[in-house]
Amino acid sequence: FWPHFACGVHHHHSSIDRSANVAVIGARGIAFTGRFSSESSPQMNTPQLHSDLLPAIDTETLAMKPLSHSPRILLLYGSNRDVSYSRLAVLEAERILRFLGADTQIFHPKGLPLPEDGDASHPKVQELHQMLAWAEGMVWCSPERHGAMSAILKAQIDWIPLAAGAIRATQGKALALMQVCGGSQSFNSVNQMRILGRWMRMLTIPNQSSVPKAFTEFDEDGRMKPSAYYDRIVDVMEELVKFTLLTRGQSAYLTDRYSERKESAAELSKRVNQGNL
Repeated sequence: FWPHFACGVHHHHSSIDRSANVAVIGARGIAFTGRFSSESSPQMNTPQLHSDLLPAIDTETLAMKPLSHSPRILLLYGSNRDVSYSRLAVLEAERILRFLGADTQIFHPKGLPLPEDGDASHPKVQELHQMLAWAEGMVWCSPERHGAMSAILKAQIDWIPLAAGAIRATQGKALALMQVCGGSQSFNSVNQMRILGRWMRMLTIPNQSSVPKAFTEFDEDGRMKPSAYYDRIVDVMEELVKFTLLTRGQSAYLTDRYSERKESAAELSKRVNQGNL
């Protein structure tokens, strides 16, 4: 008893009758159907469900939006050093994104105050917020320091506001993750950032990049040498552009939650706002 989808074998056509809901199974084997009423199937009896707050999935809304502008990608990096390999990796990622037709901006964190050491009126905070509002997808790249993402990268994320009640400026946007390592290859930073991306309600793409011994992967001009590590960054950026094209313009729908529709905006903001912690 599937309330939303009907699945069939690939080698023949069939039809499935679910009370008033009919699905025709074609060559691809899957068709979208209507929903059962609770009366039509005893297994679907859900008295605790507020059915008026759970409409059927709108497949037209889920379709890719034909927006006229290029996908907008914001890139963040996590080091203020004069020779910053996370910055150099981000610059290479930006070149690839532009080759793929994306519009890009890079936020340079030097001068950004620590969270709680400044306020939202600080020029660097305002710059970050404006870039966030502009972006439809993001790249986060951090060095690994003491087995973790850098404080400089984390501070940028901590300045992202709950701009409208509990709505994050990152919500529903695609995210790609990269890290650079001073020694052997590690995935501690990207793993941490993946958790953070989920917390920020972002759609973090499956692929990711980790560059070991980063000081050996760039030439004296700061350009990344041809290698499997460079190819992986190309893979990640290509995937990011695809996911951004699929999801932009519909982040509000993708992250619209039944449980939050049951709450008022004030109740939800009070529950998730951690400003007093």
